Amino acid sequence: MNGNGRAPLLNVVDVEATCWRGSPPPGAVSEIIEIGLTVVDLAARERVARHRLLVRPARSAVSEFCTELTGLTQAEVDTGVDFAEACRQLAALHRAGERAWASWGDYDRNQFTRQCAATRTPYPFGRRHTNAKAVFTEAYGLRKRPGMAQALKIAGLPLEGRHHRGEDDAWNIAALVLDLTGRGSWPDALGDRTDQAVP
Repeated sequence: MNGNGRAPLLNVVDVEATCWRGSPPPGAVSEIIEIGLTVVDLAARERVARHRLLVRPARSAVSEFCTELTGLTQAEVDTGVDFAEACRQLAALHRAGERAWASWGDYDRNQFTRQCAATRTPYPFGRRHTNAKAVFTEAYGLRKRPGMAQALKIAGLPLEGRHHRGEDDAWNIAALVLDLTGRGSWPDALGDRTDQAVP
């Protein structure tokens, strides 16, 4: 808690993007099609909200391989918002620019950076990003950085929902963040000292 009695909230983000078994089709690029976001109250050590944004791709289509991996179909993502609107919602509704955020590895941050640059969309997040995979690897003294599912096994936590579904992966990564918080291994600087406790 800070001096105002407000709890530090953290956004845990996981994205799914269009993908292919081999190389992308000519002219296609990998684009975000789902954004999962779980809000973590670091002081209370609990997950307090979960959100999902479907994003309609503009320069690619959902392949059969992508559907096998994520469960997402072209028809489903066609009901989503465009990427610029998704970024606007992240900033306006989920305070992405104000709250610290975390993801499992740097893929999600890099994908947003690339896609924002390619589409000239304002980057929705602030600078306070933590690679939860790197923190977990150090905290557990591992030689190699594990995937999320393996990390859950190492921590003795269940995998909830479907792996490679953004909403469920963000929820599971948030559980790992809380595990690290309980071990005293999560960076203290991540507490959003100006945030309200309302997710």
